[in-house]
Amino acid sequence: MRTRPLGSTSLVVTELGLGTWGLSGDAYGPVTETDRLRVLEQSLAVGIRLFETADCYGNGAMERLLGERVPAEGTVIITKIGTRLDAEPVRKDFSAAYLKEAFERSRERLKRETLDCVLLHNPSSVAVQRDEVAGVMNELRESGALRAWGASTGTPHAARAAISVGAQVLQIPYNLFHRKELEKLEPEVENRKIGLLARSVLAHGLLCGTWPATREFGVGDHRRERWTKDTLRRRLRQLVAMKPLVTEDVPSLRSVALRYVLANPLVSAAVLGPRTPFQLAQLVREAGKPPYLESDRVELLRQRLEEAGVET
Repeated sequence: MRTRPLGSTSLVVTELGLGTWGLSGDAYGPVTETDRLRVLEQSLAVGIRLFETADCYGNGAMERLLGERVPAEGTVIITKIGTRLDAEPVRKDFSAAYLKEAFERSRERLKRETLDCVLLHNPSSVAVQRDEVAGVMNELRESGALRAWGASTGTPHAARAAISVGAQVLQIPYNLFHRKELEKLEPEVENRKIGLLARSVLAHGLLCGTWPATREFGVGDHRRERWTKDTLRRRLRQLVAMKPLVTEDVPSLRSVALRYVLANPLVSAAVLGPRTPFQLAQLVREAGKPPYLESDRVELLRQRLEEAGVET
């Protein structure tokens, strides 16, 4: 398992990280405790040393699991705070008081005196630019309770705002069908040496290329609300743009999608969300090794995506 520096922080992370949203049961429906433990144990066995979670995943259950099962030495756990599950309705809260409270709860669940990296969980650009936000996170870092901080964002505007107030790490959606976010941020990410975590690498399973046009999602699966039937069918048709990249050494659309992300030198790690040991084994095997995709293949892929009508 190869490693990369997490931007200008002192942290070094494995190129593949285990994301725990899917394992929590909050994202795609129930996951058995057996599968949850097997995926975590297998991740460690294959050399993954980066684990990504949030205080709200499973109402804290995923942080507790990582705290109990992931050894502190030689691993990096990145968690996210700022979502109030105790509010009705659930809401974001990036006030100084709540951030401090949430940080301490995460530290207790993760069983680590010093947390590796804490991200603000999907803040707006307005929220992240309040003086108290950067003040709290920098205070925690300067006290030795935290090594690095940043933000998990959904828009370039919010990401740029986080960078402007001192975020060292960003987590953003980045995949073949959603490339604009990173392209807009490239100058800041490169110049400031921001640690970059790519999430939604497979577009929630879409880019694996295994779904029929009639695919439906069950209750409790966030994808049920993400795409209309027409949108999903259109996206599935656009996958044809990736097929020429499938070769003997790049064996599937899944492999094309994952290697595209890993081929970007700005990416510190690709955060994956397998929910079974079989899915994890597939991803690790098909990630391959450098060079993940040669520059001419990347350019061919971009051209074909444009021709297929995928937003660039």
